[in-house]
Amino acid sequence: MRPTREDAWKLLTEHTKNPNLIKHALAVEAAMRAYARRFGEDEELWGITGLIHDFDYEEHPTAEEHPLVGAKILEELGWPSEIIEAVKGHAEYLNVPRETLMAKALFAVDELTGLIVACTLVRPDKSIHSLKVKSVRKKWKDKSFARGVSREDIERGAAELGVDLNEHIAIVIEAMQSIAEELGLAGTAPKEG
Repeated sequence: MRPTREDAWKLLTEHTKNPNLIKHALAVEAAMRAYARRFGEDEELWGITGLIHDFDYEEHPTAEEHPLVGAKILEELGWPSEIIEAVKGHAEYLNVPRETLMAKALFAVDELTGLIVACTLVRPDKSIHSLKVKSVRKKWKDKSFARGVSREDIERGAAELGVDLNEHIAIVIEAMQSIAEELGLAGTAPKEG
């Protein structure tokens, strides 16, 4: 089976109702597409993988179940093993080796998208368009900021991809800027009067 984006969207929205989880899926999809372009890989395949990587999380948020329940559903639907292995590999606690570039990219962008959203939401204009790498790196050092985001996973992911950390952050910011409206990160209009 060669899933389409429509298949992935249907699967995601059947299992995920939380708007923030859907926005996370969209952010990861955009970042995966950017990396597919960078590496000359299959943009559709990589984007779909990003879109569905957490589709089971809302219903199965524990480490015992996520993403294994989702992987089983994908297997039953006949999705490609390359996608299933990447989905499993993004959960560090499963110790599934990330053997493909796509699996490495998924792991690398997953946590970083969350940090970028958090950095954007504390900006005065709440716009990802004004977010710079140096702003992310400044917040990076504050361990109490977005404490649920594993900086170690982001660093490990960038290293596995062979991309400098600052460049990695820039690539993901730019990818997310391309869908700022969908992510709710286009910013606030200045107040008149």
